[in-house]
Amino acid sequence: MPALFVVGGLCQYLGAAIGIFLFDVLDPAAVAWLRALGAGVVLLLWRRPWVRRTDSRPWTGRKVMIATLFGLATVGMNVMFYEAIDRIPLGAAVAIEFLGPVTVAAFGSRRLRDMLALALVVVGVLAIAGSQLGGGSVGLPGVGFALASAALWAAYILLGKRVADAGDGIDDLAVGMAGASVILAPILVTPVIVHDASVFGEPRVWILGLGVGLMSSVIPYVLDQLVLTRIGRARFALLLALLPTTATVVGAVVLTQLPTLAEGLGIVAVVAAVVLGGSGARAATVPNEAPTDVPPP
Repeated sequence: MPALFVVGGLCQYLGAAIGIFLFDVLDPAAVAWLRALGAGVVLLLWRRPWVRRTDSRPWTGRKVMIATLFGLATVGMNVMFYEAIDRIPLGAAVAIEFLGPVTVAAFGSRRLRDMLALALVVVGVLAIAGSQLGGGSVGLPGVGFALASAALWAAYILLGKRVADAGDGIDDLAVGMAGASVILAPILVTPVIVHDASVFGEPRVWILGLGVGLMSSVIPYVLDQLVLTRIGRARFALLLALLPTTATVVGAVVLTQLPTLAEGLGIVAVVAAVVLGGSGARAATVPNEAPTDVPPP
């Protein structure tokens, strides 16, 4: 099971790394839109949510609205994440993002360990942010986008619980991602069209966009579900701590983004917080619930 989790994390952040290569021709927001569109198309073709199944609930206006809000939170989180990794290293952005789920866990609990975990994450984020001071106009806005992504990750968890309670989590995710892609297209795609519409005439852009959606959203979520059906929440939380480390390794190997000492210490603090808290974004789920990770990033 840990191997499946690691594979999911690698797919998620390799997908993010591929997205960075698209930054040469598209702005980060448009890449995030392509990711959402690719994931939505794959999920719709796979799940076919319009087909009535015996274990599914009928599509009502309220159900569609909640699924769409869920999708908007997901896409918004991805947009902020891609804006962040355009400015700061991948591992640092992922570590800062964990402020969202750990905060949700801390405020939803009275355990001292969750409060300590939140304090550790704050220390880690401050260490990473401090290391970006030398980045000037690049580093600090990148930290800001990562913090915005953390806030949207928290919203994603809360909305994901609503979706999970209604059942059909994957179907709702498919409808939500597709709906959010359509709703946000004028905002996220228009600037690219105005600047150079010919970019969308390149097959490479669409192929890479589909690949990012498949690797960063679809595969990690499916693997999450396989893992969650076989292990308990506590062990899953320990596996969750692998994600900032995995992102740092991918950033170093694929993008040659070697962390500074401060960033490394900050990432270690976040990993320790996730282990200490014993719960987080992914650990907040149970079998058959909606996913609580991005992705992320």
